[in-house]
Amino acid sequence: MIANLLLTITNFITSTISQLGYPGVALLMAVESAAIPLPSEVIMPFAGFLVGSGRFSLLALALAGALGSVIGSLVTYALGYYGGRPLVIKYGRFVLISEHDLNLTEKFFRKFGSLSTFFGRILPVVRTFISIPAGIGQVPIFSFTIYTFLGSFIWSYFLAWLGLRLGEHWKDLEIYFRKFDVAIVIVIVVMIIYWIRRHFKRLT
Repeated sequence: MIANLLLTITNFITSTISQLGYPGVALLMAVESAAIPLPSEVIMPFAGFLVGSGRFSLLALALAGALGSVIGSLVTYALGYYGGRPLVIKYGRFVLISEHDLNLTEKFFRKFGSLSTFFGRILPVVRTFISIPAGIGQVPIFSFTIYTFLGSFIWSYFLAWLGLRLGEHWKDLEIYFRKFDVAIVIVIVVMIIYWIRRHFKRLT
């Protein structure tokens, strides 16, 4: 089951980016930021890998990723703003939002206040759910949007850059290409397995 799920997620991400280009990146990042299970740790590095072929530019990828993240974050912000914690607890499980995830991001939000939106967007795990406590806390929409965009831009640029650098190493070590190809598949699979197991474990 997990193997099929991994294959489906990976194929969906790669085919969407390959077919739609920048809009595809923005769409996937919007879905991820709306707390729907799609890891940005796979989306942006794959897009960054394609920079080496001239398909994309790092700056435009970061902008697309940040724009998509803002759109998706506004969805979860509205969920927290209008529905509050009870609604998130009741229905969050349908998109793998556990009470543990909510508690984690609420603690982070209490520590950093409005700036948590910025800092949270550049941290794994927290970035996906930080919009919910921001909505519950009724952070002003303007500052929320600005901080979300800036933090998401940094995160998207960094992950795309990692994908580009990995691609450059593949070119430099062409004789070992097959080994690297297998390695990156293994890394992606391990990342997705960890990501899925963490979510499902918190929901059981």
